[in-house]
Amino acid sequence: MDALHPFVTVIIPVFNDAERLKRCLTALEQQTYPHDRYEVVVVDNGSDPAQDIPVVVGQFQQAIVQEELQPGSYAARNRGIAIAKGAVIAFTDADCIPDADWLARGVQWLQRSPDCGLVAGRIEVFFENPNRITPVALYEQLTAFPQQRLLQEHHGGATANVFTWKRVIDRVGGFDAALKARGDLEWGKRVFEAGYQQVYADDVRVAHPARSSYQELYRRTIRLVGGIYDLQRTKQTSALQRNLLFVTEFVKSLVPPLMFIWNTLRDKRLHSLEQKIKVSGVMILVRYISAWEMMRLKFGGVSARG
Repeated sequence: MDALHPFVTVIIPVFNDAERLKRCLTALEQQTYPHDRYEVVVVDNGSDPAQDIPVVVGQFQQAIVQEELQPGSYAARNRGIAIAKGAVIAFTDADCIPDADWLARGVQWLQRSPDCGLVAGRIEVFFENPNRITPVALYEQLTAFPQQRLLQEHHGGATANVFTWKRVIDRVGGFDAALKARGDLEWGKRVFEAGYQQVYADDVRVAHPARSSYQELYRRTIRLVGGIYDLQRTKQTSALQRNLLFVTEFVKSLVPPLMFIWNTLRDKRLHSLEQKIKVSGVMILVRYISAWEMMRLKFGGVSARG
């Protein structure tokens, strides 16, 4: 056994994203980590046959494909965990581009941190079309994937960039497959409550494209709202608690995000007043989409798939 290079299983759920999956798998083929010490498990979560996910995966030496027909990325990740050979489990997404030293650095952080249960790495948002940067893309750059804050405030990290030991999963369990969003934070909280150390590692990096259209923003917003709604329904012990929490969150969604707007006006990453006004408008739109989706779910709607 190579103690310096424990065997790693990289798990990637995919749903109808063949082209960006190719880009992700290409980056994983170019890792500095010894190639005989890791595998990549791609879990096809019911993609359209025209996507040819098995054909795409078959082009890459390190990768194998599995199928999980239960909708949801957490069910897909659990399928990958079930067949994983690695002592280390690394999670990323099909639309991510890991740095060449991603595996090496992620494993190093796990090994150097005593009793480490979770390493959350940096997720850098980039513009796929720098010549056409939309207000939605600017909003994404400012708000998407705040890994360090997620770890500090929620004891979890987005599974676009998370490392753990297989033995930790064996102890705390896998992801809640019933959740369509926020399941990564729910799982991370279980790791934290089990007493494991959690680490944010800024040098363990993947790149993630910014969403750029209002349609993409809408889908992401309702998915996150649905995930939070489903999670709260499972955690609250009485109808009164659930209703009070719903009213609180609903009212918050209707209140203009004055602090966000103030910080946006001061943010040096935005280069003009026009950009700052547009990003603030996107944030207000997100709030109202959230409120509408909360009402839909409250009156019997079903949350969107993850």
